[in-house]
Amino acid sequence: MSGESSKGHHKQWHDHGGTVLSSVNGFDVIDCAECKFKHVIPIPTEEELEKAYRHEYYTQEKPLYLERYRQDLEWWNTVYTRRYELLEQNLSDGARSILDIGSGPGFFLLNGQQRGWRVKGIEPSIEAATHSQKLGLDVENIFFSEETAPTLGTFDVINMGEVLEHIPAPADLLKLAHSKLNVNGLICIIVPNDFNPFQEALEGHLGFSPWWVAPPHHINYFDFPTLAGLLAHCGFEVLHQESTFPIDLFLLMGDNYVGNDALGRACHTRRMNFEKAMVQSGRGDVLTKLYTGFANQNIGREVVMFARAVK
Repeated sequence: MSGESSKGHHKQWHDHGGTVLSSVNGFDVIDCAECKFKHVIPIPTEEELEKAYRHEYYTQEKPLYLERYRQDLEWWNTVYTRRYELLEQNLSDGARSILDIGSGPGFFLLNGQQRGWRVKGIEPSIEAATHSQKLGLDVENIFFSEETAPTLGTFDVINMGEVLEHIPAPADLLKLAHSKLNVNGLICIIVPNDFNPFQEALEGHLGFSPWWVAPPHHINYFDFPTLAGLLAHCGFEVLHQESTFPIDLFLLMGDNYVGNDALGRACHTRRMNFEKAMVQSGRGDVLTKLYTGFANQNIGREVVMFARAVK
């Protein structure tokens, strides 16, 4: 791969071609004309990714992840409770089973189980799956694939939090998930909102390098329109979309937390304090309206999208 000099040029790789938006670590990010979303080329192989996620991800890429997760658990549970409430508003009475693909340490499923849901998780990281099992959750240390899916049964909801950006063929994964949903079943997808207007201002105006481009762990780079288009292509009808807090706002205001862990934690703590205060004061509805409004402007650090499987 060429370096930054290739930016803006069209590049072709197998059937994937498009304008090069960024070049990092031997990968180019292209705005792919075939896929209709941004992704890296060359696309890593399944074998390369399996090694990374089964054995390396939490120990090498995110060594503090589980410790920080536990520290932030009160906030995470406010996030998860809002998500379950939105799901329940769009489900028929009694429909309360969920499969979490890439279930991580298991706290999202634990929240659902405590709400009375039947929960199931699959998680490729040995460390994270073991942690979930110690919480008493039904979590298997496997990948979601054509081989493993038939053993899982069907569900009212499938959740994929921070999964699709890591997958070489996200359309295939979504079509397989579609086949595991009951009639009127829902899917909830959370992905980073990349190349968003705040990031573009930071890169184009303030000289930041595109720190959000992280191959080979992040293969795909979505925003609200491209994720909605992919879901429609895979047989889903979008019901609701919202963003998460636009943490990039701190960068625009002068708090450069990129590569500064202490400042990053301080900014994240302010975000948590804001959201907990809104929820605990009974104004979670305002958060939903605010983050829905942000989504309409393609602003916010993550895309959160709820969709129904069209059967």
